[in-house]
Amino acid sequence: MAEEKRFRIGYALLPKKQNSFIRDSLVNLARSRGIDLVRVDPNRNLTDQGPFDCVLHKLYGDDWKRQLTEFTVKYPNAVVLDSPESIERLHNRISMLQVVSELNIDDGSETFGIPKQIVIYDKETLLDRRNWEALNFPVIAKPLVADGSAKSHKMALVFNHDGLNSLKPPVVVQEFVNHGGVIFKVYVVGERVRCVKRKSLPDVREDELVRVSEDLRRFSQVSNLATDERIDDRYYKMMHLDDTEMPPLSFITQIARGLRRAMKLNLFNFDVIRDSRCGNRYLIVDINYFPGYAKMPGYETVLTDFFCDVLCKKQQWGEDCSENAGFDGMMMGNKDVRRMM
Repeated sequence: MAEEKRFRIGYALLPKKQNSFIRDSLVNLARSRGIDLVRVDPNRNLTDQGPFDCVLHKLYGDDWKRQLTEFTVKYPNAVVLDSPESIERLHNRISMLQVVSELNIDDGSETFGIPKQIVIYDKETLLDRRNWEALNFPVIAKPLVADGSAKSHKMALVFNHDGLNSLKPPVVVQEFVNHGGVIFKVYVVGERVRCVKRKSLPDVREDELVRVSEDLRRFSQVSNLATDERIDDRYYKMMHLDDTEMPPLSFITQIARGLRRAMKLNLFNFDVIRDSRCGNRYLIVDINYFPGYAKMPGYETVLTDFFCDVLCKKQQWGEDCSENAGFDGMMMGNKDVRRMM
């Protein structure tokens, strides 16, 4: 009998991402389906470590982009997930959400958008009150750069103008919208879409703004606000998180697939909140490339199925894979290399 063909997927990830994503459960499932996940050594040239049928990566910088270009020249039939050009759009919190306005989705009763927001590039603009006429406090301040670094995750809930003094531009300032203390995280893996609910910032009532004892409250993630008596586990148990209604899956799936086409990405997630003022209004507040998939239930099966899809289409279509299979974010073959260069 002919020996079963095996596929090699090289993964180039930072240690923290590697530890959370490359688990034995994923490696073993992929292996059982003919796929070997192979670590890429960042201290060696990528081209020298091939051949790979597919390269999965979350590394940045000009040197890495050069290595990917050289790799696709030497191995024109290999697939790179995803193109650095497409990924870079998510490194800026303004360009990140501009893509939402490009979507054309008609789902009847549900609507979607983004919160009101402005970008502040200097301290003078930050402290000029005329720039704040369009926004109501409280607001969330986020660094303009969203490159996955610890610094890019440092955010603040700002309750009044005095709180702005502590911010360091450039920052993106989003109007805070009450959303019942629940955020929906939508994971996208190619055509597959999964939605889960997580704890979020608690609502802020208008009368609380008068009584609040601080000008701003810092946090590193929307679901990880600094410890406070009203946002500990007891608060969330009172919220009955399990009773929170999920957004319609068909609606979320349409948004996910629209974002995927517009951004030309296969591996990302986006955060959605439900506007408490209008129960069928949803706001997209953040988009992340190659998120913490291990937090998604059954991620091993979802990712392995996706790998199989990619490799199957690669075999079926050869160098035309990215056009015929709908994997728009792939780098593959000389056509994409010329476009990058």
